[in-house]
Amino acid sequence: MDRQGNGKVFAAVFPHSDDFTFNACGLMLKLIEEGCTGYFVRMTDDCMDSYGLSYGETALRIEKETEDVANLLGIKKVYHFNYNNHYMCHEQLVEMRHRLMMIFRFLRVDAVVSFDPYGHYEENPDHEITGKAVEQACWMAGRQLDLPETKDMGLMPHFVREKYYFARGPQATNCVIDISPYLEIKRKAIRLHATPLDNMWKVFLEHCGEEERVSYEEFVRLFFTEREQEPYDGLLHYEKFHYIAPTKF
Repeated sequence: MDRQGNGKVFAAVFPHSDDFTFNACGLMLKLIEEGCTGYFVRMTDDCMDSYGLSYGETALRIEKETEDVANLLGIKKVYHFNYNNHYMCHEQLVEMRHRLMMIFRFLRVDAVVSFDPYGHYEENPDHEITGKAVEQACWMAGRQLDLPETKDMGLMPHFVREKYYFARGPQATNCVIDISPYLEIKRKAIRLHATPLDNMWKVFLEHCGEEERVSYEEFVRLFFTEREQEPYDGLLHYEKFHYIAPTKF
């Protein structure tokens, strides 16, 4: 595997196209700037994340938007696993784990960025199961007798030892990334997710009062590109993670 800079490889594994941009764009840009090679594994086809479009049209549009964002950020490749959006189920966990183990071995992944498998009060089932599949695959990918046939393919056991986990609810945060150097790129990347943003805006209009109605541009600005967070340790623009440091085994 051809590696760049510091020789590290990270894989961002999220169920939906916008998850990795909204929640971890700054972190990924920082890692790439430091010399890491980045990959994105998109677990679903995102076919539910539009307003007034068919499943097929939605999936097609968001796949294109995903590739545009990846190119902007400098992600080397996107792997589209294309599980059915919102219908990833625990019966598929072994299969998802298997596929991730193959990717982790093939790419010799050093670090993952994903949803926290221990995050609380997560409503989206895709977020929950992705976190669990990633956590299990990181460990099992290094085990000698798990998928031993891959050795004959040249894919040797390889532990993924470093993890950056994100949760939308309460979380044990021990890593805060200052994203101010990457803020403008993140804001540009967010806007490339036009299909899910249009969906969120139109759903917002359905549920807000007349005095709360805003244009699409204002909605994106207020709730995504310029959303104010409470300052954290003196930082105005940041991303928070539960960081798990590398271990020997």
